[in-house]
Amino acid sequence: MPCTTILAGKKATADGSTMIARNEDYSTAFNPKRFVVVTPDKQPKEYQSFTSKCKVDLPDNPIRYTSLPQANIKTMGIWGEGGINADNVCMSATETSTTNPRVLGVDPMVKTGIGEEDFVTIILPYIHSAREGVKLLGSMLEKYGTYESNGVAFSDKDEVWYMETIGGHHWAAKRVPDDCYVAAPNWFSITDFDFNSDDTMASSDLEQMINDNHMNIDGGSTYNFRHIFGSHNDSDYGYNIPREWYIQRLFNPSDEESPDNPDLPFAKKPEHLLTVEDFKYALSSRYQHTPYDPYGRGSEGEKHAFRPIGFQRNQEVHILQIRNDVDPSYAGVCWLAYGPNAFNGIAPFYTNVLDTPAPYRDSKEKDFDINNMYWLTHAIATIVDEHPKRYNASVESLKQNTLAAGRHVLLLTDKEAAKLSGAELQKKLQEANEQTAKKAHDLAMKCLGDIVKIGALKIKLNY
Repeated sequence: MPCTTILAGKKATADGSTMIARNEDYSTAFNPKRFVVVTPDKQPKEYQSFTSKCKVDLPDNPIRYTSLPQANIKTMGIWGEGGINADNVCMSATETSTTNPRVLGVDPMVKTGIGEEDFVTIILPYIHSAREGVKLLGSMLEKYGTYESNGVAFSDKDEVWYMETIGGHHWAAKRVPDDCYVAAPNWFSITDFDFNSDDTMASSDLEQMINDNHMNIDGGSTYNFRHIFGSHNDSDYGYNIPREWYIQRLFNPSDEESPDNPDLPFAKKPEHLLTVEDFKYALSSRYQHTPYDPYGRGSEGEKHAFRPIGFQRNQEVHILQIRNDVDPSYAGVCWLAYGPNAFNGIAPFYTNVLDTPAPYRDSKEKDFDINNMYWLTHAIATIVDEHPKRYNASVESLKQNTLAAGRHVLLLTDKEAAKLSGAELQKKLQEANEQTAKKAHDLAMKCLGDIVKIGALKIKLNY
């Protein structure tokens, strides 16, 4: 499904953490998500993909991890999407991407292979570094094949990797430079690729496949993978390129680029050190301060020219952070928000826990529940969308105060956590998560109450 990904190395962030983040978007407005912890006893020993029916042999030594599955697993499959495991390895899967007929002619998709639905569940519990994640997923792609094109992010405390599938059985991955970020929309993102670098990995026969099938359209001995494996469609200019352009515009405002440039770089060094707030703003954005903002002052054609980043079909956004300024036992944090990102606040949750807070865990597939963060966000979005300027102050307050409250809980808890270990530490982190969830829910309810009070004075049924 269509998503947007942002990655940053540890020297590109303000606190020295690694961060990988992604909007999970869907084809329709509603697809409730859950935030759960999967302990080894709950990890399946035998796995079969719901979509393709592919049976996957799993190792017998899983470790604990967090996951963001569907509310309706029985009717759709797991779709774990993103998480952090007990060894502080992060995975976000996937960024659905595009390809071209040359690739599919050489290596067709495999209808009985693995896909986005499966990746987190069959990879994250079995890896102990980001590099190991790339290698394990690569081996599974070669063994089982895949039925779709995807980008997958891995990170640990030191490294961030972006991996892209190529055709039915091939793949390539590139390490994000420590001082750079990557913005990836729904198209092939890796550009310059050096097969001899320690910062790249690929299928063993990928270079031969390119050369044997005359796929290097630039010629010579250099390889631009976006040119070789990516799409070159008219739809990219309205759907994909503008999102990458806008994120790079936010993080490198002095660079002059146009929203229709198909050769934007894969990785860039930001003009300022990046924060969670930067990631959240970018993943919630709709081209503010340009003519392309749907709520802005551009012409009707301009306002609907480009697919926004934050929009109605966002289901959740996760920012997976491994901090390097605290002990590893509480360094992993999943920042999480549900629903359309233009209207929600993001909250931080420690991942060294055995359970997650009910407002984020217990989403129901069809039943509206104001106590659940997924449905509460949709209630706010439905009202605000009619008059965004009227309710802007309330939504801005929600975003700022949710982030501030979460950061405050982290600050206080980190100090206490430094004195604890084992079960006592996990209990403290879980209590902190409950506190964060309650504050986030209270702030969202306050926002809903404020916009109802404001809107009630403006309803047309008045005399």
